[in-house]
Amino acid sequence: MKIEREVAPAPAPVAREALERIAQLYAVEKVLRGRSDAERRAGRQAHAQPLAAALKQWFEAKLDHVAQKSDTAKTLRYALRHWDGLTLYLDDGRIEMDTNAVERAMRPIKLNAKNSLFAGCDEGAESWAVLASLIETCKLNSVSAEHWLSDVLAKLVNGWPAARLDELLPWTSTYTTHAYDPRLAA
Repeated sequence: MKIEREVAPAPAPVAREALERIAQLYAVEKVLRGRSDAERRAGRQAHAQPLAAALKQWFEAKLDHVAQKSDTAKTLRYALRHWDGLTLYLDDGRIEMDTNAVERAMRPIKLNAKNSLFAGCDEGAESWAVLASLIETCKLNSVSAEHWLSDVLAKLVNGWPAARLDELLPWTSTYTTHAYDPRLAA
């Protein structure tokens, strides 16, 4: 959340308290991690919902006491404007509190995109991006990219029918038998 920027330059009391309150919400999530969707929803409703409601009231109250053109006021207004989206996770145990897991999963894809800039030419960069995308798709589907690529290339060289190319995609059940092992990844 943008409030973190408020703390870095000068630990303003408003920003410090906001982060402490948000940390309480994360503490509830930590306790609920690994539980079923229904258990997470129930735990959030019982423990995080009251904290979130109090946080919203606190934001609204603090907004009345800070300079309206200050960065703190802008940050509080931003949080309140997006409140429904920020608290959507409270009503659905399937939704994560934040996007950290998704961002971690996308980081290698972004790194590969940057690496493809050095592929030598536009066609090389495009080929690199396609291959990187397929490898990351394998990882996301728990498929060994090495086994998948070896099998697909062998099948294509041996005349695999063009009408059945969709059967060679990494997420088909044929390939989920070769589990991806992150310890073996480069």
